[in-house]
Amino acid sequence: MCSNTQERATRAHEPGRVCREFLYLRSKRPNRVVPAFTYQALQKNTVVKPPPKIDIFKRRPVKETVFKIYFSRGDIPCVLAGRSSKQDPTKDRSVRWTCVPEELDYCYYLPIFVDGLADMNSDTRLLAINGAIDLIIRSPKKVLPVLPKLILPLKRAFQTRDKRIIISALQVVQLMVRLGPCVGEALVPFYRQLLAVCNIYKNINVNLGAGIDPDRSKRIGDVIEDTLKLLEYCGGPNAFINIKYMVPTYESSVFPRCEMPAPS
Repeated sequence: MCSNTQERATRAHEPGRVCREFLYLRSKRPNRVVPAFTYQALQKNTVVKPPPKIDIFKRRPVKETVFKIYFSRGDIPCVLAGRSSKQDPTKDRSVRWTCVPEELDYCYYLPIFVDGLADMNSDTRLLAINGAIDLIIRSPKKVLPVLPKLILPLKRAFQTRDKRIIISALQVVQLMVRLGPCVGEALVPFYRQLLAVCNIYKNINVNLGAGIDPDRSKRIGDVIEDTLKLLEYCGGPNAFINIKYMVPTYESSVFPRCEMPAPS
């Protein structure tokens, strides 16, 4: 009789103890991560998932370029002369053509060579760079008619966010503007497609003060600065305002804001 009474007394306190343990565990339960702008975000013990972070400097490699496809099946009429150096595989090597380069159809071949600038393979990219430069040097007057077809390959090279590829593409643009007649003015409508990446990497350089940097052509910030100055110089009166729209921190080198007073 006594044992039954004791068991009943113990059982009477069990629901309260269980509830207290349940409430304690519930208070210690970790918060659930839920997506934003949903009904779950209004529930208790929930935390809204933050938006993903974007690494603007992260490389975005291209899987396969048109130049590599054509080169693998033997449709590119040139090869690299000599052997690659193990110490510096990106060292410039001359191009040996299997035909006369001036007789090629620039509207067909030059966009293919420029598309190869975005290739991740160093040998393939080196062949594309040297081939495009050689074609531009040999017949600069043929660049202007094919210029609209070069915008997408150049934009594709800039979107890789690879500094080596961006520098190579900018050097090709400098060569086209410097040698091709009226190419600088014809590029002005395409600044919005090409100069977006320049605003990201423009300030990545080394401040040496009054010193001279021997590796200026290998630093992306300096190459971008030289390219923008050349585009403004060769782009006509509308070049600066379009460059300023895409790169707000750029200051004119042709028409400086502060000029020296004339000597009296």
